[in-house]
Amino acid sequence: MNAETTRPFKGLPLSYAETSQRITVIGLGYIGLPTAAMMARTGCAVTGMDVSQHIVDTINKGQVHIEENDLDELVQEVVTQGHLHASTRVTPADVFVIAVPTPIRENNAPDIDYVLKAAASIAPVLEKGNLVILESTSPVGTTDAICALFAEARPDLGIAGHDGEEPDVSVAYCPERVLPGRILVELIENDRCIGGITPACAHKAAIFYRQFVKGECIETTARSAEMVKLVENSFRDVNIAFANELSLVAETMKVNIWEVIALANRHPRVNILSPGPGVGGHCIAVDPWFIVHGDPKNANLIRTAREVNLAKTRHVIAKAAALIEARPDARIACLGLAFKPNIDDFRESPALEIAEQLAHRFGDRITIVEPYAEALPAAFDGTGATLVTIDEALANADMLMLLVDHDAFKAVPLSARAGKTVLDTRGAWRDQPSL
Repeated sequence: MNAETTRPFKGLPLSYAETSQRITVIGLGYIGLPTAAMMARTGCAVTGMDVSQHIVDTINKGQVHIEENDLDELVQEVVTQGHLHASTRVTPADVFVIAVPTPIRENNAPDIDYVLKAAASIAPVLEKGNLVILESTSPVGTTDAICALFAEARPDLGIAGHDGEEPDVSVAYCPERVLPGRILVELIENDRCIGGITPACAHKAAIFYRQFVKGECIETTARSAEMVKLVENSFRDVNIAFANELSLVAETMKVNIWEVIALANRHPRVNILSPGPGVGGHCIAVDPWFIVHGDPKNANLIRTAREVNLAKTRHVIAKAAALIEARPDARIACLGLAFKPNIDDFRESPALEIAEQLAHRFGDRITIVEPYAEALPAAFDGTGATLVTIDEALANADMLMLLVDHDAFKAVPLSARAGKTVLDTRGAWRDQPSL
């Protein structure tokens, strides 16, 4: 393979004629930083804004604070060339892209405070002709709320949706739809759903994205685009819930769920997903609640799917605890903390929750293997649990709990697992009976 094949960003045009276009990306996390770097690679002058001085300093050194394929090389390139600069302050720009977190509160209500704070930080520097794009996954109506905030903060400017057909400031919503581990590829290749407060806003945002997106840029309304993102992740959550519920039923009926699913999927119109210990990540584990909160009366299936997937995590914890209590002298290795394989992202991770609860309950009998972590998260402080290598776990543990199917774990041969009790929540070791 040549560099163009292995590094997708190498194929982007270097549009140095466009360097006069100033772009500010607010939020330099798992989506914001790759997005800022991709935009900078086209030759635009990009400022990445983040409230963390550590993140800003790291990026300005040409380094990264997150794990993502090829991102370190890309950031080093665009910083060295002067196309990307990070700051803790928002400065004037032509285009503002908001990519900040949208968590849920304890009652599962969406929290858009970060989005509104980002919009408030933009308001004082807005200029006539600006385009503001929200990329953060948000409940329906959030883009309208940004417009209302701008209209109140800047009565001297015409804001989309508030002031005529040709406002001074255009506002749009364009959700990311990328897979961790493939973010740089999918930022370029995936289709984008671009919703404007007005059709003119959508069209202006689509022209902007076509500078670096090879996928189709499809124009719609802001509210539809907001709903599209929530529907995509809710669809996946519902399908995972079906698989997780089947795994519980199969356990009760004493049948091999992996074999059942494999055979059922031989039907030409059946495609059951693989069960696991729950659902993690900031998207699938969170976004369905936005729909439930928006229409609690009708979102019954979506709510049930969330409850099924949360219950699966509690089931694994209870099952593991019972196995550990039955063997008072056993040493247990929990393999994996990330929410999916081969990444360092622990957000909403069921594996992290399971390992953390077992560590608090069983102390130093628990060891953790996570090849994408240099130290255990703070949640393990005071538990006595330790971070070990896979070789140490195989040498010393009596029980192996496979919580994340990292490639490094799937590659462990049967001979290395011989004589050990195995609880495989991912179906990666089907050559060995799992409790």
